[in-house]
Amino acid sequence: MQIVTKNFGEIEVDNDKIIQFPAGIIGFPELTDFALVHDDEKGAGNVHWLQSVQEAGFAMPVMDPLIVAPDYNPVVDDDIFAPIGSLNESEMLLLVTLTVPKDITQMSVNLKGPLVVNAATRKACQVILDDAQYEVKFPIYEILLQKGGE
Repeated sequence: MQIVTKNFGEIEVDNDKIIQFPAGIIGFPELTDFALVHDDEKGAGNVHWLQSVQEAGFAMPVMDPLIVAPDYNPVVDDDIFAPIGSLNESEMLLLVTLTVPKDITQMSVNLKGPLVVNAATRKACQVILDDAQYEVKFPIYEILLQKGGE
């Protein structure tokens, strides 16, 4: 499938790589089909883009939360995952959205609203955690600086 995107121009995405969010994502319930892409010029790296198949101008930067929060292990009721199928830990992909403001030192990830992808079914959902230990704007600039030096 060919899709035209704002950030990457025209890209080809295999139909079997489309990730479906049956309930959409928070704030955009009408957007249900996405592709996980990265900037070919920069390589896969730590940041990927969740690109809407339906809306060319909508792409969210996402990353693995364990890169910046190694102890991240939210507890979620299994019933929440019913629409995306039975989850096997080896087939689960956990992502968090990334915010990069003009002042890059204020870069953060949303640990309160992770995206859970069932790789076996290619279905996903966004979960809102009712846990005070996880922040909506968890600062990551200093963490990434330290990791860059390791």
